[in-house]
Amino acid sequence: MKITIVGTGRVGSSIAFAAVMQPIASELLLVNRSPEKAEGDAMDLMHASALRNSNMRISSGSIADSMGSDIIVFTASAPYGRPDRKRWDLATDNLPIFQEWIPPLAQASPDAIFVVVTNPVDTMTYLTLKLSGFPWQRVIGTGTLLDSVRYRSLLSTELGIHSDDIRAYILGEHGDTQFAAQSLAMTGGERFYPSDTSKRMFQETVSMGYEVSKRKGHTNYGIALATMTVLDSIVYDLRHTMPVSTLIDGYLAQSDLCLSLPCVIGRAGVTRILHPRLSEDEQELFRQSAAAVRDINSRLSWQ
Repeated sequence: MKITIVGTGRVGSSIAFAAVMQPIASELLLVNRSPEKAEGDAMDLMHASALRNSNMRISSGSIADSMGSDIIVFTASAPYGRPDRKRWDLATDNLPIFQEWIPPLAQASPDAIFVVVTNPVDTMTYLTLKLSGFPWQRVIGTGTLLDSVRYRSLLSTELGIHSDDIRAYILGEHGDTQFAAQSLAMTGGERFYPSDTSKRMFQETVSMGYEVSKRKGHTNYGIALATMTVLDSIVYDLRHTMPVSTLIDGYLAQSDLCLSLPCVIGRAGVTRILHPRLSEDEQELFRQSAAAVRDINSRLSWQ
């Protein structure tokens, strides 16, 4: 199993470190616009790997060296700038990066699965799909996975129930139009809806990423482990269900864009998109998310 991580900034380096601490591949390649940065990270990770008694081969290189990758994790991005910058502000700046990198990466590894982390992740996942020419099943954005984990964590603390036993999802855009599918939230077959607690927890979830960025200037650890959750399910064909950004297949009359829905993730990528029965209010929120992402997509010209 060969995994290539493109982009060795804070997020890419954190994902690489997590992949070394939990070695799930025989080979890890780091690719970066600054080759020296990737080389330094690879050397540092090799030293860390030795302490783990791992036989993983860790190296840095170019797109040519990524040939034959099974999974390509794409984290490369234009600088965020100010901490309060909105995710969609990055779309225009990230477009040329994707136009430069995605086609040759896809050509070098035609059977790979792309896992897109770069924001705005729904637009960049859709862009990766178009630029790579890959089947939709093999292009996955991290989407609202981390948002859902945060939401479950808050509910867990409030309710006194382990977060693994809580089924609760944040769906739609990974951004300001995301919404909690409160009508679906449950544990042990007992639903939380309607619940003032779940509504309050969602409001805290929406601002959490911005709050972290405001305090430290960025986020990296949470999204790194969220990405590892996706990689685990792919590598070991676990078929876990998780909310990730995927090509919407006509759900609620929406199509030709990527948003987060619960998806089954396995060795082939997205093996199934689930279509939850949302309340009427939640259906409208999903449509609003679709409209927001479609608006961002329409401003970019990648043809």
